[in-house]
Amino acid sequence: MKTTVLGRTGLEVSRVGFGGIPIQRCSEDEAVHVVQRCLDLGVTFLDTANGYTTSEERIGQAIRGRRDQVVLATKTMARDRETAEAHLALSLRRLGVDYIDLWQFHNVSDPAAYRRVLGPGGALEAARAAVQAGKVGHVGLTSHSMEVALTAVESGLFETIQFPFNFVTNEPAERLVPLAQAGNVGFIAMTPFGGGLLDNARLAIKYLLRFEGVVPDPGIQAVHEIEEIAAIVAGPWALTGEEQAEIERIRGSVDRRFCRRCQYCEPCPQGVRISVVMTVRSSVERFPYQSLVTGFVAEAMASAAACIECGECEDRCPYGLPIREMIRENVAYYEQALASAKT
Repeated sequence: MKTTVLGRTGLEVSRVGFGGIPIQRCSEDEAVHVVQRCLDLGVTFLDTANGYTTSEERIGQAIRGRRDQVVLATKTMARDRETAEAHLALSLRRLGVDYIDLWQFHNVSDPAAYRRVLGPGGALEAARAAVQAGKVGHVGLTSHSMEVALTAVESGLFETIQFPFNFVTNEPAERLVPLAQAGNVGFIAMTPFGGGLLDNARLAIKYLLRFEGVVPDPGIQAVHEIEEIAAIVAGPWALTGEEQAEIERIRGSVDRRFCRRCQYCEPCPQGVRISVVMTVRSSVERFPYQSLVTGFVAEAMASAAACIECGECEDRCPYGLPIREMIRENVAYYEQALASAKT
């Protein structure tokens, strides 16, 4: 596995990382096996979060006896020092380690939250104390707000930035990535597969590998997924003319109402499975009819009937998507697609 240095942290990491969200859905044995297979293939950068339910514990089990082979990254949603310190203690216990290589402030996506983290009694105080105590090696920040991300990189306070970046959500290429490179801030590419909507791994990974020092951080839940990605990283990296044309075709097929499946709109107080409803067009295009009328797709679409259009999801959406309108449209699209399939 090729490696790169993660900005001024000086940490040498695998050219692609492991995102720890999807292993929450696996059985415990499956999750541990997936992480261990990543290590076997040379994936050394493991990224999880305090808020990812079982993810930290499962990674902790998988790396037992192999701590020296990995660069561990986790996150806290805390904005104040006291809560951040409690989160750090919990993460260390779950992971079964005495230090974390990279501790990140999670989803700091509005200026008020950013100011809270940096202010008196803020979470940054906890991070600085943890670095001094040897519990944390380096400090980073994740965001879905370009404004906040640019501010964080320019501040010089953070050694890494994690931000959505793929060949559709490609705005970071214009300013954020060059700014991070100029400041020697490590760049971790969140949602390289667009939250599951971009299913061509070769296009997604090769696109991001063109950017020096950018570390794609795909969520992995199956061995075959990381095996495919590892083979892509082995090269060659250059996009062929056909691959570039396919990227342009896919870009042209989506618009700025593209849901990244970040899931910050959830949980819905009425139980609507928002992220599945928002991306049902992808399911209709990829799944057979039977898979659309049974299982998680059908259950999610049925849950949309409970929507009372309260707007809480839109308040939480970092991209300002018109979620209520899109839910109505996607329900109509789904029903029409099922009706057409029957005839």
